[in-house]
Amino acid sequence: MLRPPKPRRPAARAEPRGPGARGGRGPGGGAPRPLIRLQKVLADRGVASRRAAEELMREGRVRVGGEVIREMGSKVPPDARIEVDGRAVAAPAPHRYVVLNKPRGIVSTARDERGRSTVVELIGARERLYPVGRLDEDSEGLVLLTNDGAWAERVLHPRYGHEREYEVSIAGPVPAASVAALRRGIALEEGLARAARVSVAGGARGSTLHMVLQTGWKRQVRRMCAAVGLRVLRLRRVRLGPLELGRLRPGAWRELTTREVRALGET
Repeated sequence: MLRPPKPRRPAARAEPRGPGARGGRGPGGGAPRPLIRLQKVLADRGVASRRAAEELMREGRVRVGGEVIREMGSKVPPDARIEVDGRAVAAPAPHRYVVLNKPRGIVSTARDERGRSTVVELIGARERLYPVGRLDEDSEGLVLLTNDGAWAERVLHPRYGHEREYEVSIAGPVPAASVAALRRGIALEEGLARAARVSVAGGARGSTLHMVLQTGWKRQVRRMCAAVGLRVLRLRRVRLGPLELGRLRPGAWRELTTREVRALGET
């Protein structure tokens, strides 16, 4: 869900780091607002890397609330009024969280050097969104997009234990030995790829394999299936952690609800 923008506040003067540095009071004299290093704020707003932002500060090219700031330890509120070379630096866009049912033939990148259609183009967002993880071009299903880097890291990191569930159409029957091998684990370059759960439906003419993984390595499902002699005809990701693809049609997308954002980003 798109978060509403914060109310505008009077610009605050940058404060030096140290025992005397204190956060500004919130509206109505509420809790202090957090202060962040100026070079980090500049980096977060896309001005430059932190190191390059420090050089801009040393050269006297950065102003906060009209005052030139050169001190490396200076801290400002996240919504501070900042100028670089006399031009206002826009505050970062509100965080946005989107789930897309990626169709086959679309690449899971923000840009593609070969001119292929991307998931970001499919959304048509004005903000700078990027996919959370990858789903290869030939695969379909659930893809998340966001501009919240910290949230994306929590969603993807193995320590947070988000399962990935796939629906895989297989040519012909699936032998019991193949299922057992997927459960035991397949040796891949990244390590031992083990299916947490596997179920099979179908028969001689074709089968549907439901596979749940704890990791999201590149083309992992396809490589695991190939290693046990299974030919993949179609692959869809239908769940990531608590979030299910549901009835979202191919090519369609929606904003995540606040509850979904919290559930996926829980630590």
